[in-house]
Amino acid sequence: MDFSRPRCSPWRELVLVASLLACGIFQTSGQLSIIPFIGLEGYRSFLELENIPEDAQEYSWHRGVSDSERNMIVSYRPPSNSWQSGPMFSGRENVTKEGRLNIKSSMLNDTGNYTVRVDVSSGTHRATSWLEIREEESNPRISTNTTSVIEYMDPVAVFCHTNATTIRWYVTGIQVSSNDLMTISPDGKTLIILKVNRYDMVLQCALENILGYLQKSEQIFLTVAYGPNNVWLKTDPSNFNGILSAELGSKVEMKCTSTAFPEPKHRWIHNGSLLSVSEANITLPSLTWEQMGRYRCIVENPVAQLTMYRDIQIQRKPGYIPVGDRDFYISGSLVVFLIVMTVLGGVYLCGILVYLMISHFSKRTNQAI
Repeated sequence: MDFSRPRCSPWRELVLVASLLACGIFQTSGQLSIIPFIGLEGYRSFLELENIPEDAQEYSWHRGVSDSERNMIVSYRPPSNSWQSGPMFSGRENVTKEGRLNIKSSMLNDTGNYTVRVDVSSGTHRATSWLEIREEESNPRISTNTTSVIEYMDPVAVFCHTNATTIRWYVTGIQVSSNDLMTISPDGKTLIILKVNRYDMVLQCALENILGYLQKSEQIFLTVAYGPNNVWLKTDPSNFNGILSAELGSKVEMKCTSTAFPEPKHRWIHNGSLLSVSEANITLPSLTWEQMGRYRCIVENPVAQLTMYRDIQIQRKPGYIPVGDRDFYISGSLVVFLIVMTVLGGVYLCGILVYLMISHFSKRTNQAI
């Protein structure tokens, strides 16, 4: 594994300074020196130079405290931009143009003293330092007191099993800290979510190793029961403010939708009577007079213990009125025509009656004369 250089934490710098003092190689200001490094097995390690002299002609790295040829690992000559390997070269080492020694896929036996010789036109500079490679800590394990919860009702406790002291917690991929909704124990190894919601489904912990890299645990997936928080009743034809107007004999469809988990149960009530329908949809292929009235869709989540409903009123379409038999209807325009004809017929009959009466009285008057 080859990673870019990690960031240094303050405690790590203290460890390095302590290593310098322990080795007795804490160099005076301006003198060539090597920064000690603590690495992990399998990761890239490096030894970096400080106070590099100008006009360097060759950087030569060696195992141990001697810069003898038999201890040489690899060297680099800046003027010719060339590298030369030595007896201690394993194929994992390389020297950068700045003189830094890189070791890929570090091994435990890479631990030890390293010496660098820097040749310049005016002489030679040497420095020795210590490289320590440690075993990587195993990834943390994670467990929880339960994996099935009800939204906003049940708490959950999650445990991170590790010897590390720096632990991070992630909920659905986002790092979290103690707040009003969740609490992390002082040692960082326990996370308690006081009221789980539907977005708290993925839990994970991680430790930060000495290189600053995160080692994450497996993920725990929660099953969160929630909803319904709302119920929508979609219809065809469309309804307005819960009123659906339709013609007798037409097709009417009603679909009850909601957001809930697990899949909720559905019940339908028509004019106060429970229907035998248990689906979310109702289809009336040919609307009858008896099918008019109020419908209620009830959505129930028995796991989350939540129930909600939505009502809709089906009524006859304006412009249609019953005539004679309850199943016989005539259109509004025909009704207007019939009314007009009735009024005109009445006027005509009244005119005839008036005419007959006038004719009758006129005859009586003539007879009297």
